[in-house]
Amino acid sequence: MNSRTVKSAFESMMYVSGDLLPADKAGEIFNISKKEAVELFRELQAEYEQEGRGIVIREVNGSFQFVTREENADYIEKLFTPVKAKRLSQAALEVLAIIAYKQPVTKGQIEAIRGIKCDRVLEGLMAKDLVVSLGRSDAIGRPLLYGTTDTFLKNFGFESIKDLPEIEDIEDAIAFDEDIADPENPGQLEIEI
Repeated sequence: MNSRTVKSAFESMMYVSGDLLPADKAGEIFNISKKEAVELFRELQAEYEQEGRGIVIREVNGSFQFVTREENADYIEKLFTPVKAKRLSQAALEVLAIIAYKQPVTKGQIEAIRGIKCDRVLEGLMAKDLVVSLGRSDAIGRPLLYGTTDTFLKNFGFESIKDLPEIEDIEDAIAFDEDIADPENPGQLEIEI
């Protein structure tokens, strides 16, 4: 087996491992000595260095691992800076619960249940991709029908709408659960969207 093939395999093994890969263990797979394996890892390491890649190979006590280039740390931190969790207001939760349990549902039906207009709340839920228009009703005026999205299912931990908890009355769905409320903003629920 040629060195190019072995280095290619070592590269794949390091990627899949995600941790330090001992040269002796990698060498055993190819029936080569630890010394030969270390030499091939170092050749691969030099190739990455020569090309100035964003990923480099680090050696630690005869083991090798992929790591990011130190000079790129600022960019990585910016990419993975924790995103502030977006919050849903009590009004948004009420409308979302009505839509989830009654879908497809018109804006008029939502407003009849809540007793208050919901134009802006609906717009916000649609902007967050939690609610989508499903078409038009056959009722007079052909109002839009609304339903929940896959994003709603994912964010709330459901596989399908069938996984929603059973409720006797839609009033239970819109009752706000104080246990999950944001203590700083009692009318809001914190979810990652």
